[in-house]
Amino acid sequence: MRLFVSIDLPEQLAEAVADAQERFADAAGLRFVDPEQAHLTLFFLGDTDPERVDEIESALERAVEAAAVDPFELAVGGFGVFPSLDYISVLWAGVREDRGAAETTRLAEAVEDELTALGFEADDHEFTPHVTIARMDDARGKDLVQEVVRETDPDLGSFAVDAIRLKKSTLRNDGPEYETVATIEL
Repeated sequence: MRLFVSIDLPEQLAEAVADAQERFADAAGLRFVDPEQAHLTLFFLGDTDPERVDEIESALERAVEAAAVDPFELAVGGFGVFPSLDYISVLWAGVREDRGAAETTRLAEAVEDELTALGFEADDHEFTPHVTIARMDDARGKDLVQEVVRETDPDLGSFAVDAIRLKKSTLRNDGPEYETVATIEL
């Protein structure tokens, strides 16, 4: 099974994600994520033996304890891209520095520490708390994406974070389908 660890956005922010995507509607080459499945990925495990789920869940419980993060408010806003504005592969909305970024980063670091100790591969770049809103398959709409990212700083909303989730991702022709495998409360 293909697994990742996330903070899920609540249903009420799906409309805000869709509104954010609308700003890029005329940008050719973008493939938008389903706003109903929007989330912040803390760690991607990839293809994993289902028999390891209990071990992973225990590691995530240790990570939450080590991060010492109580439930917190997280605000989503502003746009960014990976890896750079010159070469865009992912378009995202960020986590506000003063409203959840530090807590999200502490959780991600603790999760990475615990899961790499189990032999999972760490990401090769520094963690940036974000919600992916689209992937750029080709550069036809790059100019519009660059303009909107540079010139707008929208607020998508905020919500209370009280858990992280181990999620299963099933790839389908119409996009991935996510299912919660385990919930670890903060």
